[in-house]
Amino acid sequence: MKLARAFIDINVQISRAIDGFLPSSLRRDGNRTFLSDYAPHALQRGAVLYDVGGGSQPFVNRSVKQQYDMTVIGLDISAAEMAGAPAGIYDRMIAADLCTYRGEGDADIVICQATMEHVPDGAGAIAAIASMLKPGGRAYIFAPSRNALFARLNLLLPQTLKEKILFALFPAKATGHDGFPAFYDKCTPHEIAALAAKNGLLVEKRALFWSSSYFTIFVPAYLLWRAYQCLFYLMRGDNAAETFIFVLVKQPKVGGP
Repeated sequence: MKLARAFIDINVQISRAIDGFLPSSLRRDGNRTFLSDYAPHALQRGAVLYDVGGGSQPFVNRSVKQQYDMTVIGLDISAAEMAGAPAGIYDRMIAADLCTYRGEGDADIVICQATMEHVPDGAGAIAAIASMLKPGGRAYIFAPSRNALFARLNLLLPQTLKEKILFALFPAKATGHDGFPAFYDKCTPHEIAALAAKNGLLVEKRALFWSSSYFTIFVPAYLLWRAYQCLFYLMRGDNAAETFIFVLVKQPKVGGP
């Protein structure tokens, strides 16, 4: 096991070294950028924040919640997941399927981090997010794209096999939210933008990312992945991104206040 881990570590180091020759725009990590550059803008004093899919790992901790005097509402398909969250974070917990849930239009902020890929009906999920927001409210969404090579492989492999491989190669992911079934339905940049427009959401910001850690564990696989990425970009353009961020703003109804 130690030899296997050493082999993986060496391959990761070589892959990262090769990455160093690429433009910085191809090396940015989408999730880290979401947490460092986008999510902080969701922290607004007195805001009603819906944490969609946060489950046992809410977006904000108790200190941040108190600092901003926020009302935090958790929405997750699993009541048991939300019950595992630190006490005092969620003011209300809604156990519901995001694909069919319809909100009350009372949210200032909706956080949807690495959740869209896990819903079987992306159109229903975006409609749900729109229904939660009040006019002028914002949704902050981070998700991997269905067009990413790792997503394509994820869709092909049986769930139990995927979990065994994932947790064996990336032990740290066993303690997080990785390993849940993924569908990637309507989960590409172009499709999210189209669904947003259909539901009265304006795309205020969009960011695309071309970095992934999954193939760095074996240099030949890493090189093939980068080659695939280049070819797919020539065919699909921005829609070939690995992951993406959207900030969506709820528009007032025509003729409404």
